[in-house]
Amino acid sequence: MLRLLVLLLLLANAGYYAWRQGLLQPWGLAPASQSEPERLQQQLHPEALHLLPSGSPPPAAPPVPVQAEAPAEPATPHPTSTPTPPVTAHAPSPPPEPTQCLQAGSFDERQAAALRQAAASLPTGSWQLEASIQSGRWMVYMGRFPDTDVVDKKRGELRALGIAFDRPGAALEPGLSLGRYSSEERAEVALKDLARQGVRTARVVQERPETRLYQLRLPAVTAAQRQQLATSLPLAGKPLKPC
Repeated sequence: MLRLLVLLLLLANAGYYAWRQGLLQPWGLAPASQSEPERLQQQLHPEALHLLPSGSPPPAAPPVPVQAEAPAEPATPHPTSTPTPPVTAHAPSPPPEPTQCLQAGSFDERQAAALRQAAASLPTGSWQLEASIQSGRWMVYMGRFPDTDVVDKKRGELRALGIAFDRPGAALEPGLSLGRYSSEERAEVALKDLARQGVRTARVVQERPETRLYQLRLPAVTAAQRQQLATSLPLAGKPLKPC
């Protein structure tokens, strides 16, 4: 058995030697050839290789060609255009019509109530009623006489005494007014003075009680509105006048 093993090892060594030396090449059994022709076929650019003598410095690397850069063209500024807003055509508005402040009065409570009702349809703030107090008035009065003949006789007597007189108004006709006063006290003083002058039949009467009156005020009225308001408002015959 040992002899057989030694024989096999010898045969294996002989076979390896024959394969290594190319003795088995005719049978297609041989290692890859490392001869010069095969190595030359595997070289890349062999013409670039140069043999230098020992101790020579390595050659300098060839300069890298620098491509000339074309001169940069100057940047041409682009004009920036500002967008033009669209033009919207507007028809010119007509000039405002001139206005005027107007007023009318005075009106008593009944007349003012009728005005408020009629003016309720007008725009808010376009009209107003301004209230005021009219104080009472007193008169030194002679009358009421039975007829105009008696009035004429009394006038003659007053002229003889040098006392001024006047008509008392429709509500106190026929009679005579010897003076009008803003308070009853002043009227009483005047009556005493007339009594010292010889007037015996005169007396103090209240010609007009204290009254609340109203003034209609229209702050801004056009000419066309003035004509319309004059006919649509119950003004009791009182005209519209500038404020």
